[in-house]
Order: sequence, then C-alpha cells, then structure tokens
Amino acid sequence: MSTGHGILFFVTAWLIVLMPFLFWWNTWFGRQLSQKQLTEYLRDERHPRHIQHALVQIGERMAKRDQGVTQFYPEVVRLGSYSVEEVRNTDAWVMGQDTSSPEFHTALLKMLSDPSLMVRGNAALSLVRFGDATGRPHIVALLNPAQVTAPESGKVIDAARLGTAVHQGGLIAKLEDGSQTIQVRSPIPGRIRSLSVQIGESVAAGAEVAAVDPAPEQVWEALRALYLVGQPDDVSAVVPYERELPDIPDRVRQQAVLTEKAIHERTKP
Repeated sequence: MSTGHGILFFVTAWLIVLMPFLFWWNTWFGRQLSQKQLTEYLRDERHPRHIQHALVQIGERMAKRDQGVTQFYPEVVRLGSYSVEEVRNTDAWVMGQDTSSPEFHTALLKMLSDPSLMVRGNAALSLVRFGDATGRPHIVALLNPAQVTAPESGKVIDAARLGTAVHQGGLIAKLEDGSQTIQVRSPIPGRIRSLSVQIGESVAAGAEVAAVDPAPEQVWEALRALYLVGQPDDVSAVVPYERELPDIPDRVRQQAVLTEKAIHERTKP
C-alpha cells in the first residue's frame, strides 16, 4: 500500500468511525451547551451523564477544529481516570480527535491499563490516530469473545439464554449468596456465545460464567485499525471474520479480507 493510499484510508476510515459516534451521542444528549454549561457539566460529579454530554459536544467541536474548546483540555485529561466507566469510555474516544495534543497522547497511553476492556480498546483505537500502535494487543482483544466471570461466589438463580444479544453492562446472570444478590454483567456489547453455568449451580469468585461474541460495530472498528497497524500475529484473530457468520454484515467480512491483505503486504520481505 502506497503512502498516499495509506493516508487516504486512514483519514476516511476514522471519519467514518467518528461521525456516526458523535451524531448518535449528540442526538441522545440533546441540545447544545454554552461555554458556561460545558464548564458546569464537566464538573457535575452527581450526574455522570452530564459529564458525557459535555465530552461529546467537546469532541464534536474538536472534530471541526474549534479552538474554543482547548480551554477544556485539562478537564478532558482528568476524566481519563474518572470513576465511572461510561465516562472514561467516552473520554477515550474524545481524546483521539486532536492528535496535536501531547497531553491526550500521554493520557491515552495510561488508559491502556484501565480495568475496563472497552476503555482499553477505545484508548488503543484513539492512539492509532496518533500514529501509535502501542495498544495493538487491546485492539486484537476487541475481536475475541469476552470472558465473563463471577465477581463473587454464589448460587446461580437466573441466567440469560444462549445467543441473547446484550449491550455493554447487560445482565448475563444473577447469583445469590445468603441475602445478597450479585449481578454478572457483560463487559462488551455483543451476543452470548456460551454459558458455563446452570441455574442452581454454585460458582466460585472468578469462575467463568459466559463468553460474549463482540458486536459487529466493535469488530469493524478493530479491523480497520488493524488494517493500519496489524502484524502477522494478528491474522489468526482476523481470519474468522472472513467467513459467513450469523449476524456478521458483509461489510465486516469485506473489511476482514482487506485487513488480512494489508497486513501481509505491509510485512512481506
């Protein structure tokens, strides 16, 4: 792949990723915020969704090269370690919209150690925009089924069905330990691939409860990033998506083929 074609694909791919994300979030959160409201929302510790609202609108303005949001950059960096996962997840995306900021680059590198698989993955995707492939293993992980484990020991009193579609944080199973009910939730959006427990069974803390296949959008974004930074070791995670699989759109299969080809061309002697 020539340098010119690589740059063109890079810009096109990330605009395609960015714009639907910002449109969806802007529609979800509603009205535009003033500079004063942005300041207030970013500091609203009681309402994490207000923080997300502000972040999304900052990200949208960053994509338009609006210099009026640079005053909020220190807050954006701070929120990379915020206690609420959904805020960190949004923050990882937003920091990828201005690759001229070394502070964002540094913050994203730190987010590769986040306890959330999705936050790590989104940080890794944003780092690709900086020309930094450090998070490549986390991008590959976005292609693999997520292992869902029991946060505590208990008896299974309810479980979702095999093949059920779940969103990030969706309920997989409920455990009971005395008078305490423990919820087991999916770390990613996707579909339940396998269940390792049955109702009435006792499970230990850390035991596998289920595996969840990643949602097509997550796979598509990871494949496009690997088109740019993938290595031969990643091909085994890419190839399964070249097959005709249930719930996998043609565009994902086509991207998998293109990604494998790009990896081979980039790394051949």
